[in-house]
Amino acid sequence: MAKQNIYILGIESSCDDTSASVIKNGKVLSNVVASQKIHEDYGGVVPELASRAHQQNIVPVVHQALEKARISKDELNAIAFTRGPGLMGSLLVGTSFAKSLAYGLNIPLIDVNHMQAHILAHFIEEEDFKKPPFPFLAMTISGGHTQIVKVDNYFEMTVIGETIDDAVGEAYDKSGKILGLGYPAGQEIDKRAQHGNPKAYPFTKPRVEGLNFSFSGLKTAILYFIQKETKANPNFIVENLDDICASIQYTIIGILIDKLKKASKETGIKHIAIGGGVSANSGIRKALKDGEQKFGWTTYIPKFEYTTDNAGMIAIVGYLKYLEGDFAEQNVMASARLKI
Repeated sequence: MAKQNIYILGIESSCDDTSASVIKNGKVLSNVVASQKIHEDYGGVVPELASRAHQQNIVPVVHQALEKARISKDELNAIAFTRGPGLMGSLLVGTSFAKSLAYGLNIPLIDVNHMQAHILAHFIEEEDFKKPPFPFLAMTISGGHTQIVKVDNYFEMTVIGETIDDAVGEAYDKSGKILGLGYPAGQEIDKRAQHGNPKAYPFTKPRVEGLNFSFSGLKTAILYFIQKETKANPNFIVENLDDICASIQYTIIGILIDKLKKASKETGIKHIAIGGGVSANSGIRKALKDGEQKFGWTTYIPKFEYTTDNAGMIAIVGYLKYLEGDFAEQNVMASARLKI
């Protein structure tokens, strides 16, 4: 008997990217993302502007995802959407649209936790990309989150470490702001770091007990350092930008890898996966690969397009939940602070 094809439409609208994706039996057929450039002028995401842009983008993005996948909406088996965490106004746009579409098509609705999706993006069917075996450790690093999660199976996850203040992406963006770089600053710092000396300016790593992280102290240390140096030499940033970026990146990566080492040692787990927008960073990817030699890890890094916010990761969770028959009711509500 031929295997039934299962088509899932995923919708992601947790922050400032509107995305829709169609997955067939775990394989991505389309993954469309509409980014919002308007926030660059403000140096950060403006929630009200983000939700308005989602309202404008969601219909064309879903339409394009279906067209690229070469299927009609009537062939869909279920609609998966990001329930949270994220910006409430943005989440409401995706949630309302998904509920309406599922109701209109009379097919199941599936709610997805955004942070779980970053982790389960590793299970999208992709050639030449190996999937982590259970149990594994996942480090999710983004503009809004920094977590280490012990993953026992698709839907059994335990957060064993997280930031007590700023997320790692914020540390990059706030450092970039201090240096006069544009928003978001992570890519620019990463690019410049590759031409600088990572040990030019030693910054103290914060001491945080257990497996938790802290980045606000580092941000303050960078601010005071720049203020002091520019007072002595007004051209300090311009003359030393590559070295400053390399030193900041070196410190941030050191903080992340130290905690991962500790988590691996405490749990005895050597399979390490990363996810979230900051996992696109070349320095972090290299440090993880080095960990294979130094600590005997096996590391799993998703395709670049599945690291930042995208609906492909929402659709794969939808597919896995569909197989379990785990559906949401029509009265499901978006949740800005949804936990794993």
